[in-house]
Amino acid sequence: MRKELVFLLEEPSAKALLEGLLPRLLDPSITFRLIPFEGKQDLEKRMVAKLRGYINPEARFIVMRDQDSAPDCRVVKNRLVAKCQEAGKGAVSMVRVACRALETFYLADLAAVEEALQLRGLSSQQANAKFRAPDYLEAPDHELGKITEHMYQKVEGSRLLGPLLDLTNERSVSFKHLLRAIRRLEQELLALPE
Repeated sequence: MRKELVFLLEEPSAKALLEGLLPRLLDPSITFRLIPFEGKQDLEKRMVAKLRGYINPEARFIVMRDQDSAPDCRVVKNRLVAKCQEAGKGAVSMVRVACRALETFYLADLAAVEEALQLRGLSSQQANAKFRAPDYLEAPDHELGKITEHMYQKVEGSRLLGPLLDLTNERSVSFKHLLRAIRRLEQELLALPE
C-alpha cells in the first residue's frame, strides 16, 4: 500500500490552498489526497462514512474545518475527533480548526498576499496589531476583502497563496498547528516499513 496523507476539507478553497502548499512540505514518497465537502454540515454529516470506507490501511488523515461563528474552537475540534474515533480512525487522524476562517492564514502573511494578488503596500500593514495575531479577528474574510479592495476571491486566492505562504510564519497559531500536524503525520508515514 502507498504512504498517503488524506485531507477531509470543509470546502474547495482549502483544497486550492493545500494543492500549492503540500508539495512544498511533504516528502516526495508520500502521496496526498484532498477531499473537499460542501461546507461544514456536509463534512460533519459524511466524514464518518468516508473515513470508515477508506481502504488504504497506511493512510493518515487530517480533518480541516473553519471555526466560523462557533464560540469555542475546542468544542468543534472535540466533536470532529469523536467522529474520527466513531469511524475507527482515531489513532491515525488529526483534526485542525482554522480560528475563524482560512483567511487568517493569509492575513498572517501579507507579503504573500501582496505578491499573489500583485498589490502594493500590504506587507507594510503587517505591523498593525490585528495582523500580528489575525486568529482573533471576527471576520477575517471580510478584512482580507477590504484590504485587497475585493481582489481576493476565496478559491482563486487560495490557489495563488498556497505556493507563497511562509512556512516559518507563526503569526497565525492555527496555521502553525496545521503545519505541525502535517509534519507529524508525515513522520509517521515515513517510519512505516516499505
